[in-house]
Amino acid sequence: MSLKVKDLSKVFGKQVVVNHISFEARPGEILGFLGPNGAGKSTTMKVATGYLPPSSGTVVVCGEDVVENSLAIRRKIGYLPEHNPLYLDMYVHEYLRFIGSMYKLKGGALKERVGAMIDLCGLTWEQNKKIGSLSKGYRQRVGLAQALIHDPQVLILDEPTTGLDPNQLSEIRRLIKDISREKTVVFSTHIMQEVQALCDRVVIINRGNIVINSALKDLRPDRNHKQLHQVIEVEFTLPVNESLLQQIPGIASVEMLGAQKYKLYTKAESGDVRPEVFRFACKHDLILVGMRLSEYHKKHEFGSSLEEIFRSLTLN
Repeated sequence: MSLKVKDLSKVFGKQVVVNHISFEARPGEILGFLGPNGAGKSTTMKVATGYLPPSSGTVVVCGEDVVENSLAIRRKIGYLPEHNPLYLDMYVHEYLRFIGSMYKLKGGALKERVGAMIDLCGLTWEQNKKIGSLSKGYRQRVGLAQALIHDPQVLILDEPTTGLDPNQLSEIRRLIKDISREKTVVFSTHIMQEVQALCDRVVIINRGNIVINSALKDLRPDRNHKQLHQVIEVEFTLPVNESLLQQIPGIASVEMLGAQKYKLYTKAESGDVRPEVFRFACKHDLILVGMRLSEYHKKHEFGSSLEEIFRSLTLN
C-alpha cells in the first residue's frame, strides 16, 4: 500500500517538465509534494494516476506499474485534481452513485458505500442539493467523496485546499488527517501552513528537479538544540537518485546542485560522514569525482522556517 516514483521524467517537445525524480510515499503517512507554480507537481501526479504516460522511469502503486497495469492501478488510486471536475447539475447523492457505478459497485453495496462517504465527508445535509449550489468547501468535500468512493489504497490530492476560507480549511484538514490513518496520502500544495498542519514528510520540486526529500520534523526549527551539522558537496560522473543518497548513514536531507552535484546535510549526532559517502560510492559502483566539506550549519538555521527553506531552494 504505497507509491514509489523512480527516475521519472516527462518531456513535452523540447521542454523537460519532470527530470529524473525519485521519491516514495509510505502507508499511513501524508507526503507533502511542494513546489512553485510550474515546477512539475501536477504533471507528476497525472503520470502517477495514469492520466499521462511517462517519458522514462517508473511509477509503482501497491506493487504494480502504472504503465503495465493502468486499469488495475486506477482501482487502487483515489485522485482529486487541482480543478475539481464535478457535474454541477447533478445532486450530490446522484453524482456519488454515478461515480460508484463506474467502479462496478452495484445494488446494496453501492448504496452502502455512498452513504458511508456522505457521512465521512460531512455531506449529510447537502446530499439532496445540486452540486452547483454548494460552496467551494462543500464542492471539495464532494471531490474527496468521489476520490474515496471505491475505497482506494492510495489517495492523491492536488491543491485540495486552494480558495477555502479558514473554517473550510480546518474541516478539510481534519478529514484528510482521518483518512490518512488507513491510506497512503500524497498532498500537493504551495501553502506552507498546510504542510506544517498536515504532512509527515516533504518533497520539494523546482523546475522538474527534487531539491528536498526529508521528514518534516528534520526541517522544523529546534531552538533547544543548536548542534553543528556538516554540509558536504559531492559530485559523481553520473546522476544519482536523491532518495538513494539519503540512505547514506547520517544523512538528514539532500539538495540537488546540478546534474551530478549534490549537497548533503548531515544529522548532528552523526559526526564526520565522509567515509560513509566513500563506502556508498564503492557499494553502488559510482565514480566520485569531488567531495568537500562546504560548511557547518546549526539545525535551527537550516530549519528556521519551512517557508524560508522553500524560498531558498526555489528562487532561482
